[in-house]
Amino acid sequence: MTKIKNFANQIGIDLEIHVRTSMVRYWSYVKTASIRIGNDVLEVEGSADKEDGINKRHYHFNFEHLGPLTEIGGYPVTISPSNYKYTIDLDRHYPGQKIEIKTFKEFVAVKIIGATEESFGNAIGIMGDFATGNTYARDGSTILHDFNELGLEWQVLPSDGKLFHEMAPPQFPELCYLPEDPRGQRARRLAESDVSEEAAEAACAG
Repeated sequence: MTKIKNFANQIGIDLEIHVRTSMVRYWSYVKTASIRIGNDVLEVEGSADKEDGINKRHYHFNFEHLGPLTEIGGYPVTISPSNYKYTIDLDRHYPGQKIEIKTFKEFVAVKIIGATEESFGNAIGIMGDFATGNTYARDGSTILHDFNELGLEWQVLPSDGKLFHEMAPPQFPELCYLPEDPRGQRARRLAESDVSEEAAEAACAG
C-alpha cells in the first residue's frame, strides 16, 4: 500500500493505493488495484477471459460493479477506447500529472506519470521514500532491505480501511503468502495461469 495524507494540501482528502497480488510458482503479479481519493474508491481487476469492447471493463466504483465513473475525489477519470487503461487526471492541482491503471489479461499495473516531490514527496508505504528511495518500515525510521520483510510490514491492516469490494485471503493476522523455492512444490502450479513469464515481464514493462 501507498498513502498520502491531505493530498494536494486538501485537509482530510487522502490518496491511497492498495494492490492485491496472485502468486504463480516463485513470482507474483498484481491482479487487482484500488485507488481511494477522499471518499471515492476505484477498483480495477484484470481478466484472462477473451473479451471485446466494454466487456473488457472490470472495475468497481465505490463498490458498485461498473458504477458511473467520471471522476474520483474531484479528479476526472477517462477509460481508453480499447478499454484497458484508466487515467486519473491530476491536472487541477498538478499540471501534467496523472495516475494510470492498465490491464493486460489478468495483469494490472499502476503508474504515476510526472510525479514530483511536491505531489508525492509525502507518500509513505511499500514504494519507499520519494527523495531517497529508502524503503522504510511503518515506524518511518527503520530501513528494510529484504523485500519479503518489506511486503509483510506493509500488509494491509484492518486499521488501513477497506478498498476492495470483497474479502480475499490472506487477511491480517494471517500473513501474506511468500514465494517458495522455484525448484520446489510451487513449480507444479504454473498451470494455474495461462500467462507465461515472458508475457508477465512484457506487461510489467508496459
